[in-house]
Amino acid sequence: MHTVGRFAPSTEEAARERYEALGPTAQTVVREVATAMEFDKPEYDERVTSTVVERARNALFASELEVSVGQREAFDDWRAEHSEYETHVIGNENVPRIAWHTVPFSEQAVAATFANEERAAVETLRRQAFGRLYRDLVE
Repeated sequence: MHTVGRFAPSTEEAARERYEALGPTAQTVVREVATAMEFDKPEYDERVTSTVVERARNALFASELEVSVGQREAFDDWRAEHSEYETHVIGNENVPRIAWHTVPFSEQAVAATFANEERAAVETLRRQAFGRLYRDLVE
């Protein structure tokens, strides 16, 4: 088993603070992408909305989430030790590997199974984690 990512908020406040801190970074990323796409001022003003910047911030937040990755047995052991957690698993139960993210302050977790494509599973899981566990908290 190993871990990818570096952000595992231990409190609701920590999650909110990190989300807020990513606002300026999201604005910079969107501005740089628009510049690379050669948006002129009118096009920039029309297309780069607060929703676009918010989506960038959501993606940045999710991309930093800490995710555990391992064999199904490691996940099953974690679940046995944390039976109080409400856990949502996506994917096929017959594949041998799984990635999961936990939120201790809410006793919730999400997991995604995978056979070969770890990176894709981790990114899918991060989007699921944001949507299911953090969106209502930070937006």
